[in-house]
Amino acid sequence: MTGTTANGIETRLAGFAGALRENAIRVGLGDELDAARALTLVDLLDRGEVREGLRIAFKVPHEAWTTFDQLFDAYWGGALAAPRPAQQRELPRDHRGLPQWRFDEKRLRFAAAEAPEQAVGEDAPGYSPEAVLRRKPFDELSHHELAAMERLLARLAIRLAARRGRRLVPTRGRGAVDLRRTFREALGTEAELLDLARRTRALEEPRLVLLYDTSGSMDPYTRVLLAFALALRRVMKRVEVFTFNTALTRVTGLLAPAKIAQTLERLAAGVPDWSGGTRIGACLAEFVADYQTRMVTRDTTVVLVSDGLDLGDTQQLAGAMQALRSRAGRIIWLNPLMGDARYQPTAAGMSAALPYVDYFGPAHNLEALERLLRFVK
Repeated sequence: MTGTTANGIETRLAGFAGALRENAIRVGLGDELDAARALTLVDLLDRGEVREGLRIAFKVPHEAWTTFDQLFDAYWGGALAAPRPAQQRELPRDHRGLPQWRFDEKRLRFAAAEAPEQAVGEDAPGYSPEAVLRRKPFDELSHHELAAMERLLARLAIRLAARRGRRLVPTRGRGAVDLRRTFREALGTEAELLDLARRTRALEEPRLVLLYDTSGSMDPYTRVLLAFALALRRVMKRVEVFTFNTALTRVTGLLAPAKIAQTLERLAAGVPDWSGGTRIGACLAEFVADYQTRMVTRDTTVVLVSDGLDLGDTQQLAGAMQALRSRAGRIIWLNPLMGDARYQPTAAGMSAALPYVDYFGPAHNLEALERLLRFVK
């Protein structure tokens, strides 16, 4: 690539990398350089080669392949060669010298930013309210932002439900060529290879048990975190939800995913000691005694959402966590207090639980919840 052709492709590549970042796919400057090199090694007129080359160069994790493919199809919808000279007008650039793009979320379509003389306002190119909202702590959300956050949580739940596992299954669409099945099927056509058999990673819906702390210290986060549970119930069948404070309550049957506000009011009224004290050990011991055998298996991920401020017996908590560890495929503990860089898990309850936890992470904003995609079994 030389001259204007290289400049045109580099401009489009920079815009595409920015779009990936805005949709929670981590892309660094080094990845952009790798992608630019990858485009010199593939046939730019072969969309499949370009797709695979960029996906490898940007190091896109398996759980983000669906999002990547949607963005790729939207962004590179036309010819992959550089724009014709008549189309090569200079795009407005931001303070880093990169071209600015706007993303239409509903249609998954990109459009070049308007001319520089356009007045700068709420929709100024380069500004992403969604990116800001992803990093904003749940306890600082306004009423208007809560509604927007619930929509983002619904999208995150879909991504979690649509994760692909390691098992390969036959597919009629894109996928890796299955040579063994291709040759086996060719035997019925006198060894004529009419079509290539392909395989792809199977969609494997995870099995989740969610245990939510609804004590008073968790009040600033309860609405948003339970909204996430509702979003998961809307798109996944194998999800069980419990709340705990001074008592354990199974609330799966009380959740109405399409009615978030009404469901939260029903839970607040129906769950004993809502927004009260906390006895995590006693509640987990009750879960182990009454539900573990039929709800927890080696393919189950148990997610506890709590600040770990326990008023009960820490030895009982450690015993219950040990019992869960013996059966669950993975144990995740999400603690909103970890959003503060000064936080240390020194509370007695938290210290007792940590030896049995596979992943201990924050839960104070959407960006923290998105990390679940990497750790759910």
